[in-house]
Amino acid sequence: MTDDAGAPGAEDPEGAQEPNGAGNQKRPMNPGDAAASQDVPTAAGFDALGLSPPVLQAIEESGYTTPTPIQAQAIPIVLQGRDVLGIAQTGTGKTASFTLPMIEILSRGRAKARMPRTLILEPTRELAAQVAESFDRYGKNHKLSKALLIGGVSFGDQDALLMQGVDVLIATPGRLLDHFERGKLLLSGVQVMVVDEADRMLDMGFIPDIERIFKLTPFTRQTLFFSATMPPEITRLTEQFLSNPVRVEVSRPATTASTIVAKIVKLPSGDPRTRRAALRAVLQASEIKNGIIFCNRKSDVDVVAKSLARHGFDASPIHGDLDQSLRTKTLDRFRGGELKLLVASDVAARGLDIPAVSHVFNYEPPRHAEDYVHRIGRTGRAGRAGEAFTLIAPEDSKSLAAIEKLTGTAIEAATIPDLPDHALGDRSDRGGRGRRAEELQSERRSRGRSADKPDRVSPQSRERNEKPPKDGRVARRDPERDRDSEPRRDRREREEAPSMLGFGDDVPAFLITAVRKKD
Repeated sequence: MTDDAGAPGAEDPEGAQEPNGAGNQKRPMNPGDAAASQDVPTAAGFDALGLSPPVLQAIEESGYTTPTPIQAQAIPIVLQGRDVLGIAQTGTGKTASFTLPMIEILSRGRAKARMPRTLILEPTRELAAQVAESFDRYGKNHKLSKALLIGGVSFGDQDALLMQGVDVLIATPGRLLDHFERGKLLLSGVQVMVVDEADRMLDMGFIPDIERIFKLTPFTRQTLFFSATMPPEITRLTEQFLSNPVRVEVSRPATTASTIVAKIVKLPSGDPRTRRAALRAVLQASEIKNGIIFCNRKSDVDVVAKSLARHGFDASPIHGDLDQSLRTKTLDRFRGGELKLLVASDVAARGLDIPAVSHVFNYEPPRHAEDYVHRIGRTGRAGRAGEAFTLIAPEDSKSLAAIEKLTGTAIEAATIPDLPDHALGDRSDRGGRGRRAEELQSERRSRGRSADKPDRVSPQSRERNEKPPKDGRVARRDPERDRDSEPRRDRREREEAPSMLGFGDDVPAFLITAVRKKD
């Protein structure tokens, strides 16, 4: 079994040497290369990596026996105190590559109030919570304290943990800086700093925060970078803040697992109604144990989840705008098999420990081609077979070309029965509100046509039909109301007419009222 939160078991084929030898390939060392690689042979077991008996016992009790290539290469280097730049596709056990050696390092020494000894940065709350679970699992034979700084949780509870002193601080960048600016946290005691899913940090706009956090930590710290891809911005960051790092790369960036059967579903149109109908057709044609449906926008996540639920599918949404307790509950239901379909934004695309996902569906291709790899990487894990379907409309051709160029393979088109063969239009199926919107629009058009007709009622008849107020007072005319009730054609002619000088025909009453002379 393999997941990003833990090491793989013996039955995991990813724990063995890859056929192409990518796990032991040595990257050529170029002058000034900030990411020099080191050839480290894949170990037969965890006992050959330099871990202590208490850590090995926790690993054995978790049911794992054989490390993955990224773990076998990274753990000894981390224990040596070297900076590491780890590159591996999702699902290869990157999290255990730094949690296991960090537990070993933290077994010596103690924490001080408000000064964490190690810092782990994660792009999302779910990933941060998952890393915290890994420390609980593998560090149960050590008396290590930890704090989880994420949004949606009370500042007071987090402040109390920091004041007690923590060995491991796991945080999202925004909440970490909030605590620092409030004077509740000092980063001058950080010995090891981990940036996990660095390319996802880039996508979410966290790079300025990461640079600031780096500058708040000691320059003597040990830095570990783990990512699935290496965009130029991330490369610049590693060159600036890592000191002669060892590059550990177990597979070429942006590759998909061979256990995943990926296909595209061609649509006649990209309008929402057509996409939702096509998604339902794909779901009905697939033998789904459980699946994740990815959308690019949070608003689409809610709409798609409600639409599927209305058509009888067991689906619930999860995205960054939902309350943290609801997100946690939804994920627990999905992990426990109580929920069949999880409709998600990219918050669930990276590193989440969701085992045995049979299918992944892309409601539309992701904005960045790299995200396609992470999305479909939620299935086909630990040697299991998985299927991935991506809905492709004519306007998605450039995105599809970018994905095929990145992965180096052409994606086959799937044949789905009952698939829409023509554009269904953007009439939403959300409780009939789309039909109601069309009715209102038709009603407005009718009112507009009637307003264009000449006014057949004479001013004298209109005055006779107006009822005077009951109290006998003269009603004041409301210019704005008169303007709104005025026929559109007359109003246009009046607005286009040249403006009058003076008062025109409307002379104020005070000018024609007789003034009584004083005696």
